[in-house]
Amino acid sequence: MYFLDQIRAQDGSLIRLTNNMKKPLAKNRKGEYKIKSGELIRVCMTSDFFLEEADAWRTQAWDIMRIRSDVKFFLLTKRPERILSCLPSDWGDGWENIIINVTAENQKRADERIPILLDLPFKHKGIMCAPLLSEIHIEQYLSDKIEQIIVGGENYSGSRPCHYEWVKSLYHQATKHDITFAFIETGTHFVKDGKTYQIPSKTIQSKQAFRSGLQHQGRKHKYILVDQFNNYIPEEQRYQRQFDIDCTECGSKLICNGIELG
Repeated sequence: MYFLDQIRAQDGSLIRLTNNMKKPLAKNRKGEYKIKSGELIRVCMTSDFFLEEADAWRTQAWDIMRIRSDVKFFLLTKRPERILSCLPSDWGDGWENIIINVTAENQKRADERIPILLDLPFKHKGIMCAPLLSEIHIEQYLSDKIEQIIVGGENYSGSRPCHYEWVKSLYHQATKHDITFAFIETGTHFVKDGKTYQIPSKTIQSKQAFRSGLQHQGRKHKYILVDQFNNYIPEEQRYQRQFDIDCTECGSKLICNGIELG
């Protein structure tokens, strides 16, 4: 995160509201939402949705997600202990259009965060082991509450190595429980069979992750998406993901929103 802020000439320690905050509410000239029903929006992927510094803006974010109950929102955090105190009053046992993922880069963080995740009132849950910094054993946590596991190596300056054997171990843990597993990128330094590979290109990292064969489409989980009048939107009326030739060997293909063609 800080490396990317440096190349953008921004102070990564400053928490700020971005210009894209209300993008899910943007409409075209016909008065239709530009983001279609069923699309997936990833929130705060270079930060943390549950940062204390973002408390003042979070209500606005919840309001947008409430209005766009027809769109899926992916939330990521390394602060699951803060979540209960940050949920809106009408949360109940979770909103159907929200999936929460906790980060777990090593065994210590996995053992701290995943048990909290399992007890949280969310309809959809996942684990993100990115950057993966050591071998992790999480099979004891892999109940039917976990829908996906995302794994990737570390990037940019000071990046630490990611080992193929660590990824493979997590892959087998996930597939044993039929959980979707996406190895999205190798990281800058990738170790396989005792040899370290330097892979600065994220495009090549993604292709190598895909070619590893460590991808698994697990059991499907239903998102009950509704329109502004609380009418259920059938799957066939929702946004359908599309891909071009560049997506053929992308490590993120299983979990991404697809691309806009034409």
